[in-house]
Amino acid sequence: MKYEIGGAKLYLGNCVNALNVLNEESIDLIVTSPPYDKLRNYEKTCVWDFNVFRTSAQILTRLLKDAGVLVWIIGDSIVDGSESANSFRQALYFVNECDLKLWDTMIYRKINPTPSTRNGLCYQQCFEYMFVFCKGDRPATINILTEPRSNLCGDKRKFRMMKRQRTVNGNFDATHPYYVKEIVPRKNIWEYKVGLYNTTNDKEAFEHPAVMPEKLAEDHILSWSKEGDFVLDPFCGSGTVGKMAVRHGRKFIGIDVVLKYLEIAKTRIWAEYDNPKFL
Repeated sequence: MKYEIGGAKLYLGNCVNALNVLNEESIDLIVTSPPYDKLRNYEKTCVWDFNVFRTSAQILTRLLKDAGVLVWIIGDSIVDGSESANSFRQALYFVNECDLKLWDTMIYRKINPTPSTRNGLCYQQCFEYMFVFCKGDRPATINILTEPRSNLCGDKRKFRMMKRQRTVNGNFDATHPYYVKEIVPRKNIWEYKVGLYNTTNDKEAFEHPAVMPEKLAEDHILSWSKEGDFVLDPFCGSGTVGKMAVRHGRKFIGIDVVLKYLEIAKTRIWAEYDNPKFL
């Protein structure tokens, strides 16, 4: 089954089978969060283990254009009191077996996380990893998001510091004054509130058990792609990546194995085409 409107296509099916219908080196950006570590039920239809991951990883690598980017958002479950570390295992597989470059290791921090179920035995879990890979030497598109500097004081135009950096032998190099910029690149820990009216205003999205924050998807789409690029989410769930891709003039391909979730994604993505603000 396939839905199509404008620059968006949605496919129903197992990610491995559905990915094989796409052309190699046709995707500019992949933003996805796989069904890792069986932390969610997903209507009991999702089979996800390391063998499926390896097959998916190889196909995704072939689908990426040269200099394309893959954003892999993932966490770990607790097994017998220990974190599974599958996030690292998968990241190393992309680097060592798929020959992708680990461009950045980022953190998605939930400002209001679900309370821990480990009864005070460890610190409150509040983040997931966002591994940013690129195919080739560097991403084709890099739009680093910025933010106001938080520690400016006095006259911002005249504020300056003496800059010193350590050399390879541990000594400091020569000092020289420089003006502090008011706008600086964002740090690679991104923070978002989650839950209804934070993750999204679309109530129907919460029929899916793991909804990606719209702002998170938007920030990666703006960072690693440009208008007209092809964006893929092979585990598209409620369609958040597709919604934000279409909103910003990208073409989108989404895949999910559960019809119920694909229908939700269709509703949310199609609404973007009906909203004149985003045409």
